[in-house]
Amino acid sequence: MARACIFPGQGSQAVGMGRALAEHFHQARDVFAEVDDALGQPLSRLMFEGPVEELTLTTNAQPALMAASLAALRVLEAERGLDLKRDVACVAGHSLGEYTALAAAGTFSIADTARLLRIRGTAMQGAVAPGEGAMAALIGADAETAQAIAEEAAEGAVCEVANDNGGGQVVLSGTRAAVERAVAIAQGRGIKRAVMLNVSAPFHCSLMAPAAEAMRAALAEVAMHSPVVPVYANVLAAPVTEPGAIREALVAQVTGTVRWRESVAAMAAAGIDQFTEVGTGKVLTGLVKRIAPGVAAGTVGTPDDIASFPALG
Repeated sequence: MARACIFPGQGSQAVGMGRALAEHFHQARDVFAEVDDALGQPLSRLMFEGPVEELTLTTNAQPALMAASLAALRVLEAERGLDLKRDVACVAGHSLGEYTALAAAGTFSIADTARLLRIRGTAMQGAVAPGEGAMAALIGADAETAQAIAEEAAEGAVCEVANDNGGGQVVLSGTRAAVERAVAIAQGRGIKRAVMLNVSAPFHCSLMAPAAEAMRAALAEVAMHSPVVPVYANVLAAPVTEPGAIREALVAQVTGTVRWRESVAAMAAAGIDQFTEVGTGKVLTGLVKRIAPGVAAGTVGTPDDIASFPALG
């Protein structure tokens, strides 16, 4: 079987994430300590104990999700003999999870990834004044229909496809009035569900241009290495291996569409038949099963998951 490791994005965070791994495995504790040191903040305590309102803040949720995923990966390597270069054909992550995938594949250090995600979260949060932007989920819509609805709703403002998640789930992002118009249009078109999302900013649309420039500057200052396995970039739905191309894809990702449906389909077409979601939650596992029904998909985020993972090497 050809395996891909995939890493979750914002929305999968939960109080208690990573705590059991830290209690059982020093490899997990080491990751959390490295992230805490890099940020100068006891982020792991926030992950383990909350409060949820603080954990959910974009500036905290992004590095926290990365830390939980990398902790689980390090334990998998130590306990089950996983060797990413030998046992995994490629990696991918949803939005911020792309940074996690790159850290897993050795492009960035864990400490640099934590700092990049702190910059990214802060820049994305600050790119648009509170209340001016919004996001909405269209359930039961394909990407083409969602794009047409977004274009009709824009009326000279911003309304764009932020996430093509697959399984009939597309997320729009833009100025609040335009996104509200899109919801009304979608409801009139018979879309199964069209709902405004409780988010703090309109991610993955052109309103995020200031954050994209902040990431361009931050990425220019960070050491980057070629990943040990190809990384499927969100904005390309294709593998990248060269640091310059990775940097450009990460900058484009801030304002561009997360093409998750196409990324999973491309991996499956390339022969991937086993997807392992590493970290907190099962969101990507559910999406993979709907996008590519013939593949195997599962999650690894708890000590029980580690114990049931097949021994390798």
